[in-house]
Amino acid sequence: MTAYDAPEGSGAAPGGSAPVIRPETADDHRDVREVHTRAFGDGERVPGLVEALRVAEAALAPMSFVATVDDRVVGHVQLSASRVDAPRRIVDVLSLSPLGVVPEFQRQGIGTGLVAHALAAADSRGVPLVFLEGSPHYYGTRGFEAAGAAGFRSPSLRIPEAAFQVARLSAHEPWMTGTFVYSEVFWALDCVGLREPEDGQKR
Repeated sequence: MTAYDAPEGSGAAPGGSAPVIRPETADDHRDVREVHTRAFGDGERVPGLVEALRVAEAALAPMSFVATVDDRVVGHVQLSASRVDAPRRIVDVLSLSPLGVVPEFQRQGIGTGLVAHALAAADSRGVPLVFLEGSPHYYGTRGFEAAGAAGFRSPSLRIPEAAFQVARLSAHEPWMTGTFVYSEVFWALDCVGLREPEDGQKR
């Protein structure tokens, strides 16, 4: 499971209206499901992850944001509780997944805005680290770096080394390294790393 890259580029959103990023509300749930269904086309997997993370008990409450254009929800990003098994103690951190933008609004900077908003929200809450699985070319210019090189261990051998990334925020301290651990929801829904099916092709 990756954080899913929302392709980017310059230019205004279709119609010329500037996107607005705000917290998700209960009234947005149906639209958020539609965003991820259209963005990823993998059936119930991503929408199911979003819905399970909303209600899962966790040390940190989830944060969820939508991007709207002319009051239409066109993008969504979610942060949920995870942990780092550090030498001194368990550290509560966040995972950024999923990130989605509907196809006709991709390559307009909406994904970039959602990532920046999510990181700022995590930072303001005093969360020291945000992890994700995704393209280093995309997220490497949006506040993330290679987690392995920064001293963290991946939770699964099925996560490509380059895809395992972290953003170190203001509350991070040097001793906060160790093994990153997803919440149970990611494991229960098989949303960690790349699974190899019977035909041998990665998914």
